[in-house]
Amino acid sequence: MSLKSAFFGLALALTGGLGAAAPAQERGPVTNLPLPRFVSMKAAEANVRRGPSLTHRIDWVFKHEDLPLEITAEHGHWRRVRDRDGMGGWIHYSLLSGARTVIAETDMLELRHSPESGALVVARLELGVIARIEACIPDWCELSVAGHAGWAPKGDIWGVRAGEILD
Repeated sequence: MSLKSAFFGLALALTGGLGAAAPAQERGPVTNLPLPRFVSMKAAEANVRRGPSLTHRIDWVFKHEDLPLEITAEHGHWRRVRDRDGMGGWIHYSLLSGARTVIAETDMLELRHSPESGALVVARLELGVIARIEACIPDWCELSVAGHAGWAPKGDIWGVRAGEILD
């Protein structure tokens, strides 16, 4: 378990484990959508800038359509994002999509016929493969990629929150 996931688990235990009400999630000042939240890249290539304008320096370029990204801040037409490695910066909102995708964090990740650890394996994904989210229940997500669909445990993918429900 990484230090980050251990901290996240501790934070969940402290905010919800003692019967206290969970704090309200922060909202973006531009969209009023939750922060942080996951999106994906709409474009095949996106400049990642040091600040929220065209005058800021380009630090690097994300080069993969459907790459899942986490939005951590908003400013006008710009969104501060980070990838699974924590790398990020500011991207123009027109390069992002609300379509949800994830990255396989486990090599040969088994997609299963149903959301159960003993269910039939229908496909295996190599480390780093990007898949589209079809649905999520508390501990599993149904994914599709290259004509295959199946369920994967949330702990083996990046691009969805623990406990997040999507349909």
